[in-house]
Amino acid sequence: MPYRSGISQSANSDQVEQELYKLMTMQTRVYIVHMSSTIGSILFTKAKELGMMSDGYAWILTDGMANIINSISPLVLDAMDGALGVRFYVPKSKELGYFTTRWTMRYKQDNPNDPPTEPSIFGLRGYDTIWTLAQAAEKVSMINAISQKQQQRKNSTCLGTLGMSTIGPKLLDAILQHKFKGLSGDFDLTNRQLQFSIFQIINVVRSESKEIGFWTAKGGIHRNLNQNGYKDTYLNSIPDLSPVVWPGEANIVPKGWQFPTYGKRLRVGVRTSGYPEFMKVERDPVTNVTTATGYAIDVFEEVLKQLPYAIPYEYVAFDNAQGVSHGTYNDFVYQVHLGVYQAVIGDITIRYNRTSYADFTLPYTESGIAMIVPVKDGTTKDTWIFLKPLTTDLWFGSIVFFIFTGAAIWLLERRVDNSELTGPISRQLAIAMYFPFFIDKERVESILSRLVIIVWVFVLLVITSSYTANLSSMLTVQQLQPTVTDVHELLKKGDYVGYHNGSYVGDLLEQLGFDRRKIRAYNSQDDFADALYKGSKNGGIAAVIHEVPYIEIFLAKHCKGYTMVGPIYKSEGFGFAFPKRSPLVYDFSRAILSITEGDAIIQIERKWVGNQHACQNDGPIIGSSRLKFKNFSGLFLLTGVASTSALLIALVMFLYKKHKIRNSIGPNQIQMGYGEEHIDEQTRERTTESNPSQNLQLAVPDDSDSYACQQEIEISRELSPSSEVQTTSDFTPHGTSSNGA
Repeated sequence: MPYRSGISQSANSDQVEQELYKLMTMQTRVYIVHMSSTIGSILFTKAKELGMMSDGYAWILTDGMANIINSISPLVLDAMDGALGVRFYVPKSKELGYFTTRWTMRYKQDNPNDPPTEPSIFGLRGYDTIWTLAQAAEKVSMINAISQKQQQRKNSTCLGTLGMSTIGPKLLDAILQHKFKGLSGDFDLTNRQLQFSIFQIINVVRSESKEIGFWTAKGGIHRNLNQNGYKDTYLNSIPDLSPVVWPGEANIVPKGWQFPTYGKRLRVGVRTSGYPEFMKVERDPVTNVTTATGYAIDVFEEVLKQLPYAIPYEYVAFDNAQGVSHGTYNDFVYQVHLGVYQAVIGDITIRYNRTSYADFTLPYTESGIAMIVPVKDGTTKDTWIFLKPLTTDLWFGSIVFFIFTGAAIWLLERRVDNSELTGPISRQLAIAMYFPFFIDKERVESILSRLVIIVWVFVLLVITSSYTANLSSMLTVQQLQPTVTDVHELLKKGDYVGYHNGSYVGDLLEQLGFDRRKIRAYNSQDDFADALYKGSKNGGIAAVIHEVPYIEIFLAKHCKGYTMVGPIYKSEGFGFAFPKRSPLVYDFSRAILSITEGDAIIQIERKWVGNQHACQNDGPIIGSSRLKFKNFSGLFLLTGVASTSALLIALVMFLYKKHKIRNSIGPNQIQMGYGEEHIDEQTRERTTESNPSQNLQLAVPDDSDSYACQQEIEISRELSPSSEVQTTSDFTPHGTSSNGA
């Protein structure tokens, strides 16, 4: 509750009216009336005369008036039209109905000229209290009660002469322990206090009270009650209550606040920024009127245009007479907590520590902290530039898979007796290495080799295309490169860095690990430019750590030779600060969101910052991206699987053929060269002693089985120690001498 208005019980109508005028000068339009019916009747009568019972207001009655709402004068009830109230709930029962009938009849007899009325909650409580006392007295048996006389004292009243009952403590215990359902509901004096768990919410409409809902300690607010005392709970949602008629017979829920028509102007705190583009405060020496201009002022005044109501305001400078601020931004924001300002605007960063004493709107600028660094000519003059598109691991991996693929092709081609693979082993390996680069399908005979080469050609094509594109990018596209691309580079090299004097960025740099001696503060954009030009080794700095909105202003003025890298740290941007729980925060945030999504913010940026796209080297720059092995790991896995699978298939085929031939040919033919059975033993021994390998090669199979012949020739070649292949002219058919036909 931002304000409490104390009105004396003996106050007259003029004093009440004066207090209501004070309330009209405040923002709030929700009033909780906690007073007796006597002074409350005067309050509502005057409030209606002043127009405070109209649309936009909300009045809530506590039990002091709500419990006796039916006993209040009809004229007062008419003035209270639209008010809400909370009173104790009295459940209906047969006993209550009978008692009310008897009460009404007795009241008419005693007061024939008064309008009929019903017993109030206080009368029902009194009835239940007497009933409890009577039952407690019966329980403790008051017949044997003995009273002890108190000692006589001088100047004592007649009460002092009364005696004290000896069964008083027992009677008190019986009263506290007695629980029953009375006319006012459950009567329970546990902890010596009457317990109430259900309250009724009422709405005064046309001089009558209308029930709109209930509140219970267990279930919260709900519309109806069931046997357990509540029906539905509404912890995180709007309760389904009966329709409420608000003051002025309005059906729309009041906003609860309104900028006071009769109050003072909104005091808006302003201060000169280190960047005049954001805020510049001037004071007229003659009229002493404070004027402010800049990016933040234009946004603030545009927000006021978006609001559905008018707010009179005035700028109040946080600067001294010379225009110099006399405190930090934390001190500036803290002024709203002290009540010096109702709002502070400017280049105020939304930070966590400031939210403890002020509420912020949504940010109206970009967020983040980045670096300003010099740029250099990125065109490389390195002799070995052609190696840079690929990383070392990718070069090494490509070479390994190239050798593996060549070896696989060599082994596969050896199986089919490729005529290209003849001669010394070094020549054969050189030719095998030739295949993966210079593909000639006429020189590759095995179908498995061709499948391996197809996969390898696809992998080689992708890598070659990527290499060409990356090398072209290095030589042509990235002409300008930042001197620093990562804040950790600065830490590693021990370079000097700069920040704006008075900014919280200095503390942030220490948190990031920078040595305090390596951090330098500057006051203006020109100071930043001079320090960056000198460099860290010549008394300057290597980078400026600053907030993104400030960097955009710097680059608009110093575009050539500098760029932004980052953001390197997250921040929430600039916003407006208001006192805690200020109703203006919500409306201002909605208006800011509308402005930032439209064209208005773009026009304001062009006016104060300039065209951000005019600077070609503005914006975050990312260093050249070299291709890594993991970028092509899938392709290398594909070609590795293809080559390995081909080798395994070839091995299985070889073992299968060898097993089939051994099963189809006799052992004597394998050992002796598959000759005829009637050949002379001596002739076979002489032939074997002269050239055993040739003997195996000269074996001629049966003319009817050409396939077996081919298999015998292949096995004879493998068993021969000579690497030379015998021609058919050296063969001597069976039954023909070496000298004859």
